Amino acid sequence: MTLNNGTTTSQGPTAGAARMAGYAGTLAAACGAVFVAQVANALPASLLGLFQEDLHTHGSQLTWITAAFMITVVCFEFTFGVLGDLFGRRRLVVAGTVLVAAGSAVAALAPNVQVLWIGAALNGLGAGAMFPGSLTAITAVTRSMRERAHAVALWSGFLSAGAAVSPLLGGMFAEVGSWRGSFSVLVGLALVSMVLTLVLATESKAPEGRKFDVAGQITFAIGLVLVLYGAVEGPESGWTTLPVMLAFIFGICFLAGFAVVELGAESPIFDLKLFRNRAFTVSSVVAVIGMLAFLGACFAMSMWMGPVQHQDPIRVAILFLLLQGPAFLLIPVVSRLLHRVAASWLLTSGFVLMAIGCLLFTRLDVTDPGLGAFVAPALLIGIGFALTVSSVTAVALNSVPLNLAGMASATTNMLRDLGFVLGPVVVGAVALGNAGSAFATNLAGTDLPAGQAAAAREIAGAGGPIAVNSLPPGAPGSAAHGLALDALGSGFSTAFLVCGVAATVAAALTAFGMIGVHRHSPEDKVSAPPAPGSAGRAESAPTVLRP
Repeated sequence: MTLNNGTTTSQGPTAGAARMAGYAGTLAAACGAVFVAQVANALPASLLGLFQEDLHTHGSQLTWITAAFMITVVCFEFTFGVLGDLFGRRRLVVAGTVLVAAGSAVAALAPNVQVLWIGAALNGLGAGAMFPGSLTAITAVTRSMRERAHAVALWSGFLSAGAAVSPLLGGMFAEVGSWRGSFSVLVGLALVSMVLTLVLATESKAPEGRKFDVAGQITFAIGLVLVLYGAVEGPESGWTTLPVMLAFIFGICFLAGFAVVELGAESPIFDLKLFRNRAFTVSSVVAVIGMLAFLGACFAMSMWMGPVQHQDPIRVAILFLLLQGPAFLLIPVVSRLLHRVAASWLLTSGFVLMAIGCLLFTRLDVTDPGLGAFVAPALLIGIGFALTVSSVTAVALNSVPLNLAGMASATTNMLRDLGFVLGPVVVGAVALGNAGSAFATNLAGTDLPAGQAAAAREIAGAGGPIAVNSLPPGAPGSAAHGLALDALGSGFSTAFLVCGVAATVAAALTAFGMIGVHRHSPEDKVSAPPAPGSAGRAESAPTVLRP
């Protein structure tokens, strides 16, 4: 018989046993790899408060810890898929684990936040290789859609488990020692994953027709980084400052150049022609907006409980179980629903639940440290995310013919990850910008002693109200702590409102944008989404979107 990776083997019992051993080993290694990659992704969420205290960071610096990881994933996601096809998926995963181990070691030893950014970026590069490499590795050793679906379901389960366990790991180490210990554990997990991959996984390649799009990669990466730099730094540095304005101008120019390059590329990393299809366009837009709402809400909650309220990381981790846990627990339920209910309706319902949860978050009282008010909105957002995370790919792929399925899947994955990047960036810009304005207004009308007011104004000018909120009692400017706390509560409530509006817009676009859309006949549709990195190939393999 012929396997998916193009190799041929005999039908005898020995060959069958060897194939099953290769399948089981590859599946075990892939699940371990995606678990480690997702732990690296989610680990900082429960530690933002400790980063702020230990490394003396201000608002935009905290945003960059999360953004540095996701930007590297988005910028190089397509290229890593090509590398795996050309040189081997097992090699790609091993390289990714080495990068995660190195990045986590850098983060564990970071003397300041700038070094922590480098560690986060290295972790993002490693995870960006491990996500597509591990998934395409298991699809290459499966021989039927049923076996493939089972393998991908298990893979997605370990992915969701990593997202749920990671904040607990950070919280527990913060309780018994230091946040640095959690990154040291991640180094060990990455090395174990590397050994498992080398020993258990079967190598596979698919080099036919795969080429690098160097011009597209360069223009996209530079353009995206510049635009996001402007969005992150704008609230604190000022939107009209020269570095911010130049970042936006040159970033937009590079992204425009990327569009021009892709239209004429022989093997584009981002096929813009797909957007001629209305259903695909709608699903792509809602993937960005909806995932912005989800990760924006996650980031806002972690900032609210960490640097704003200074709660214990383990309490933050408990709430992240409500946000991330449903995506793991509801995998079998969502899988059955996708076979019985139109994916567009699941997508709409999920976004509606997310919108309600975000709007409930706007009613939180920043002076109340209790967890009770968080439970219902966090659960609604978590369940909504569980419904949308797989449905968005199903909607996209049901709208295109089979020969475009690979590119459609890869494009949808990248746009979903772009939404994940934009979430913390937009939330940080809205929350910190509004908090800064509110604090300046409140401080101008306060009756604080002149010395305290002047010190608070100077500290806020350098690090924003979040820096004033973290001053120890008795320090110059600490008398303005209450004003800073109220301003931050107002700013992050506005950010939750923006996330709720984004989820509502995504729900409306899905519900109304899909009216009258032609669905391809069963023989033209893809029975399951193709794997990341398979762009441009007609071969279909399931894809599960990452939380």
